[in-house]
Amino acid sequence: MPQPPASGDAEAPAVPRRSARIPRWAIKLLLLLAGLLVFVLALQILKQGARDYGRAIIQYLDVGSATNSLGFGWLLAYIFLSGSPVAAIAVSFFAAGTISATQAFTMITGSRLGASFIVLFVGFVYYLRGHQRAASVSIGVLALLTTAAIYLPALALGYWLLTSGLFAGLQVGASAPVASLIDLLFDPLLSAIKHSGLPGWSVFLLGIGMLLLAFNLLDRALPEVHAERSSFQRIGTLVYRPVAMFLLGCAVTSLTLSVSVSLSILVPLSARGLVRRENTLPYIMGANITTFIDTLVAALINGGPAAFTIVLVEMISVAVLSLLVLSLAYRPFERAILRAQEVIIRSNQTLGAFLCIMLIIPVILLLVK
Repeated sequence: MPQPPASGDAEAPAVPRRSARIPRWAIKLLLLLAGLLVFVLALQILKQGARDYGRAIIQYLDVGSATNSLGFGWLLAYIFLSGSPVAAIAVSFFAAGTISATQAFTMITGSRLGASFIVLFVGFVYYLRGHQRAASVSIGVLALLTTAAIYLPALALGYWLLTSGLFAGLQVGASAPVASLIDLLFDPLLSAIKHSGLPGWSVFLLGIGMLLLAFNLLDRALPEVHAERSSFQRIGTLVYRPVAMFLLGCAVTSLTLSVSVSLSILVPLSARGLVRRENTLPYIMGANITTFIDTLVAALINGGPAAFTIVLVEMISVAVLSLLVLSLAYRPFERAILRAQEVIIRSNQTLGAFLCIMLIIPVILLLVK
């Protein structure tokens, strides 16, 4: 007859196992490293594809002037819904000898003008979700107007700086150890692609796909910024001074590495009344400066000192114009932009006309001879 177990031998209650979980910071770090590796690889593939297919695209579209490349970069930003990949492509085109320094300069400018349109698209989607049209769409219109009002004069200033030879003595490039590491990591793969017999267009498209993948990985690796919660809800009550908003725009765009993301944050904030529209102008101006950080890195890795100088001149030109406006003529600038924005969003007809103009302008720039 079985004996009951002694009290000392009684089975202890089963302790549930804790499943091993990878810390969130470790996942973020892995995504960041993967994104950086894919980013550098994409730049190298783009440079290789640009020597063949990139030149064919430029010749087919007859991009023969700085005006044409301005429209070309603008349209590509519409297609990619982002300006950063287009700016990286411009650097790759220049590094491959497909376009000149001034064409690369204006193509990067076009990519930033096109990126501002994405904010208007986000605002329209927010309006479709049931929010007021004026509050949702106005930030996109303000982003476009503010970007154009700063970038177009900066385009003239940057063109003069670039052609005057003022920065001719600047020699900045990736150091030899970094360049050697890049060659060590990617030369076997690049050599295999080169000798694979793939047509130039497929190599170029592969580079674009890798670039978009890199930005996706970097987006997932960077800290998440929620517009409708966290400290962003306090922007409307804590920050009213233009300089503070300017610095905030610089900081958020440096963090997200995307002007489209940092400006799109303003859409729900404005729609919910958490930030006044007139306070967003200096934020937009600051965001439009630090958005060049990833392009500077691409130029440093892929294009050498000349490409780095092009992006640096662009960044300096935008920063100089923004700071002049902020310190000397901010109130007249604010009134002019807000007045134009009110006219544009007054009715569906005026808004539709504005959208059509924004779509037609880059096409005209691309086709003008």
